[in-house]
Amino acid sequence: MSVLHPQSDDTGAWPLDQHGRPMHDLRISVMDRCNFRCPYCMPESTYGEHFTFLRNDERLSFDEIERLCRLAATLGVSKLRLTGGEPLLRPQLADLVMRLRRLDGITDLAMTTNGVLLARQANELREAGLDRITVSLDTLDPALFHRMSGGRGALDDVMAGIEAARAVGFPHGVKLNTVVQRGVNEHTVTELVERFRGTGIVVRFIEYMDVGNHNAWRADDVVPSQELIERIHARWPLQAVPPKYPGEVATRYRFVDGAGEIGMISSISQPFCGGCTRARLSSEGRLYTCLFATRGTDLRSLMREGASDEAITECLREVWLRRSDRYSEERAERHGRRKHKIEMHYIGG
Repeated sequence: MSVLHPQSDDTGAWPLDQHGRPMHDLRISVMDRCNFRCPYCMPESTYGEHFTFLRNDERLSFDEIERLCRLAATLGVSKLRLTGGEPLLRPQLADLVMRLRRLDGITDLAMTTNGVLLARQANELREAGLDRITVSLDTLDPALFHRMSGGRGALDDVMAGIEAARAVGFPHGVKLNTVVQRGVNEHTVTELVERFRGTGIVVRFIEYMDVGNHNAWRADDVVPSQELIERIHARWPLQAVPPKYPGEVATRYRFVDGAGEIGMISSISQPFCGGCTRARLSSEGRLYTCLFATRGTDLRSLMREGASDEAITECLREVWLRRSDRYSEERAERHGRRKHKIEMHYIGG
């Protein structure tokens, strides 16, 4: 096997995209299926009983995932996150974690899960080398949770998974992701904060996004992060915390009384495309350079047709150098222009 050296652009640094952003993070979908049908992510109307998911042979194998991550690391990728669908549906997932943990250059290995299967796998994942875990949890109201999971989830199972993850002691901790929708679950935000304050678990509130452009998203359904900050601050005073690193997605706030911190992911009201260093690898091996992208580069065919490490690395490099994605910022600009036109029309401009 050939030995690859870090690639660089003309400046001698890691390859930069059209806006000067490096590639540091890779999100890897290890499974296209999910045991939930959350309306904002995999709605039943789209992913119903007749939807055709990938066959096992159509998904990337662990060998293929490991190879792509190894090559991506030579281009500057240092953070990997395993996602789905629901990643814990993938058999022997801890084996993949162990393999990725051994890769040179990878300093952070994380996973996002709905938590239903986590209680029985948390210890195995920790021993395999997983650094941190994020559990999606939109409410502590059992009935509302059941509805928001598409009628397929049990809150008790998720809570057991969160407790198991906390107990095994992932080196970089446990976080919760809460997608907040107007008229759906914004009234339960303070209950979540109260439940996890002082536990060492960080709750991050995410503005409702048009992920995949198939969830009937409307701007009116978004609860701006600033509104949540004011609501939480009124009960438990908060203080802004500087980012840990450039391009950090969540804006962090600590409780003044020392009971931990929370995070806000404000991709609608305060887009952060300018600092985005993330790429996404789908279950079938397509590389996307934006969370909202609908077209990607087919790496599976490249590998299965016998391409060398050098050829695949050059493909990765060229895709990143051509990258110009800034979807959320462009959406905000379009929204601003529409708002301006409406206001001008109203005042007779």
